[in-house]
Amino acid sequence: MNRFRFWILVSIVAISGFSQGMLLPLIAVIFENSGLSSSLNGLNATALYIGILLASPFMEQPLRKYGYKPVILVGGFLVVMSLALFPLWQSFWFWFILRLLIGIGDHALHFATQTWITSFSPENKRGRNISLYGVFFGIGFATGPLMTPLVNINQSLPFIVSSLLCLVGWLFLFFLKNEHPEQEIGVNSFVETIKRFRKAWKYGWIAFLPPLGYGFLESSLNGSFPIYALRTGFDLGSVSILLASFAIGGIVFQIPLGILSDKWGRRNVLLVILLFGCLSFITASFLEGHIIGLAICIFIAGMLVGSTFSLGISYMTDLMPKNLLPTGNLMCGIAFSIGSLGGPFIGGLFIQFFQEISFFHIISFLLFVIFMLTYSYGDKKAVAVKH
Repeated sequence: MNRFRFWILVSIVAISGFSQGMLLPLIAVIFENSGLSSSLNGLNATALYIGILLASPFMEQPLRKYGYKPVILVGGFLVVMSLALFPLWQSFWFWFILRLLIGIGDHALHFATQTWITSFSPENKRGRNISLYGVFFGIGFATGPLMTPLVNINQSLPFIVSSLLCLVGWLFLFFLKNEHPEQEIGVNSFVETIKRFRKAWKYGWIAFLPPLGYGFLESSLNGSFPIYALRTGFDLGSVSILLASFAIGGIVFQIPLGILSDKWGRRNVLLVILLFGCLSFITASFLEGHIIGLAICIFIAGMLVGSTFSLGISYMTDLMPKNLLPTGNLMCGIAFSIGSLGGPFIGGLFIQFFQEISFFHIISFLLFVIFMLTYSYGDKKAVAVKH
């Protein structure tokens, strides 16, 4: 039963990843072809992450009250309906609202599935299970950008395909038996929720940095890089291949890195991948005129830093008491969304005002900062002893 539940949950996550991976470059390209500025294009992409941030403070109480399954069902339904409405009207603000709703739905879905998986995973298999979660999301995210060229056939086609796939995955949720997370006195109070946020921050703040960095990386690559690449002279097919290269790289090494982190420790593995990921993006900045070299470099970067989100969750789970796991997962989602909010908008501004500097330099700089913070502070013990 555990195995059946696990595979349904990760399959749902894969379909969600597919829709996210498709939306960012697809809408960026549609707006770019419509003549929208890169900064406004990036601003529209932030709607998804604004939705995540708006929903985050109110997500934990429904999860504890109603259980995992209802939260995933509501989140999935929001995503399906929003995707189906995109073809109705191409408007900056209409699409902004739809992306906002998808952000809320996706966050509910991911928050509940992450917490459910981390709660029933034994410690010696936690890294592997979260890595599998990341792999399935990555597979979906990698195939998503490959839908972008379909816009040349019919602009509505990618949205219709994505909404139908999400609907099929959503229906499988009805086969699962609902469960509730470990309860604690006072969880229904908003004030208590804020206190739990502070307590979770004390235990695991260092583990929230990798999801933040991954959020910035993912959203800037998928939301801003297509604009940068099109203006640099790449065609749409090459952009899709480059984006898929990063996502496939993340898929290839997700499980091996998760298993290694179970053996060698989450922090040690994070330090290695952050440093060499930074160097990979610096190298990519010198290969922008060579599509094959650039694709290989981005693939290697994906192999290294494509696991930062799942490793961050595993690291957080190691540091956090079990009764604070929902809060910790929620804060990983918040950190991811803050990074993702900055990605497309800062990326858009960067493209608009710093045309002489490579787009990859901003990503490598952020990875280096997270590496230094993890190296300097990550070896310090948790504030209190874990119970």
